[in-house]
Amino acid sequence: MTTISKSTEEILIEAARAAKVNSYSPYSNFPVGAAVLLEDGQIFKGTNMENASYGLTCCAERVALFSARTASSAKISALAISIGHEDIELAKDSMVPCGACRQVMTEFLDPETPVYIDGNRSFTLDELLPYSFKLNV
Repeated sequence: MTTISKSTEEILIEAARAAKVNSYSPYSNFPVGAAVLLEDGQIFKGTNMENASYGLTCCAERVALFSARTASSAKISALAISIGHEDIELAKDSMVPCGACRQVMTEFLDPETPVYIDGNRSFTLDELLPYSFKLNV
């Protein structure tokens, strides 16, 4: 796993938690925030954006990834995610990105890029999606 300092990890996780505050989740009442760290030190945040037509909803991870890529082509060093309300206990196994977000991550993260979840779990992208769909371009 690529490593970042503990203090940088904590800053990134706090950025994900801060993004979660702006979640637009009136249908699920399930806020999610994400923060992407670029190798040049920039951090880009995203939050989930729901829509009455559920298929048009966009997850926090994709919002953060697309925001980062829109602003810079710098390599992504890490991704942090904050899931759900702080006062609700979630099953640990449910606290992971959805399949669509994992697939999008394969476009922008190296297999060994760390993904931190609420400061209590971490994975590499390869651990989250060991058999991703990739085109040889």
